[in-house]
Amino acid sequence: MAKKELRARKLTDFVRAEAAALGFDLCRITTPDSIPLAPERLREFLANGFHGTMGWMEETEERRANPKTLWGDVRSVVMVGLNYGPDEDPRDILGKPDKAAISVYARNRDYHDIIKGRLKEIATRFAARAGEDVKVFVDTAPVMEKPLAEAAGLGWQGKHTNLVSRTHGAWLFLGSMFTTAELCLDEAERDHCGSCRACLDACPTNAFPAPYKLDARRCISYLTIEHKGPIPFEFRQMIGNRIYGCDDCLAACPWNKFAASASEMKLQAREDLKEPSIAFLLTLDDAAFRTFFSGSPVKRIGRNRFVRNVLVAAGNSGDAGFIDQCKALAQDASPDVRGMAVWALSRLMDRPSFNAYAAARPPEDDSDVLEEWLIAGV
Repeated sequence: MAKKELRARKLTDFVRAEAAALGFDLCRITTPDSIPLAPERLREFLANGFHGTMGWMEETEERRANPKTLWGDVRSVVMVGLNYGPDEDPRDILGKPDKAAISVYARNRDYHDIIKGRLKEIATRFAARAGEDVKVFVDTAPVMEKPLAEAAGLGWQGKHTNLVSRTHGAWLFLGSMFTTAELCLDEAERDHCGSCRACLDACPTNAFPAPYKLDARRCISYLTIEHKGPIPFEFRQMIGNRIYGCDDCLAACPWNKFAASASEMKLQAREDLKEPSIAFLLTLDDAAFRTFFSGSPVKRIGRNRFVRNVLVAAGNSGDAGFIDQCKALAQDASPDVRGMAVWALSRLMDRPSFNAYAAARPPEDDSDVLEEWLIAGV
């Protein structure tokens, strides 16, 4: 074996061992030029407006489409995966209208911080061993992690556009380490979806215009996390009690049943985030929200957007026990909260009671909230 090849093999073995020691379930390697189709697919996604109000995707298009643009010196891309598969079917909570469904990935500490911390440990030791430069990225950077993960062999992008692994199903956090070192490469994974369309059929809002294409504007994850202002009326009932994200397409994937057991270092969900009560979540002011969701990715959307989501769930619950809480929130300082409280009340109160309540309401000057009163028929 040539000296160059031997060095690449030793460094590859080293980085894999480090990744395993820090709890990563998968570690594969590819090159920065391994995703030639990604730029065109991204361009089509943006041209169709499927990104909604996520303007940062347009702003970072060039860097996102080509890893070399992000860092010209990179020779190898190390992709890691961390299993976060739930111990139960996350869709079970959808039949409990008094409870709130929080996406599985957000039921513990922010995975960005955890994975980036572990990757930095690997990068530090790898750089010292290899004498090469390294950079680590986790989701928030303009890196197309799913196509790179597919090219590296971690899995393939399923018809729901998320990564699917033959050993861990649809539940993988991804991270990447770019390096100037030349490493041994893995083979890309091929598509194993076949004729299955379980993920597409599971979507409550028909967010997939075609297999392998996602219109984020119809996606509950986008609507409850990225979307600002009132949630479009047509989607409110479809959201049900999903207050942060949506796991339906992931949970429907048949490959989940073949998933290997997770490592002991898998993130464990907080018990109080598995089935939090809507009644409790409606009580959160800004300080209580920040405290309750400290360290959680939920915290990033802010209290007002979060309570807006909870009010949608309350309105869909059919439970008149939420009326008093919704009335209190109809006086909230946030127009997003006031507006959604109006919608919730219009669904929870009988018509005569709602009309009487509306007649005695205080003056309102926010256009979005006034629109909600019009939608409610007042």
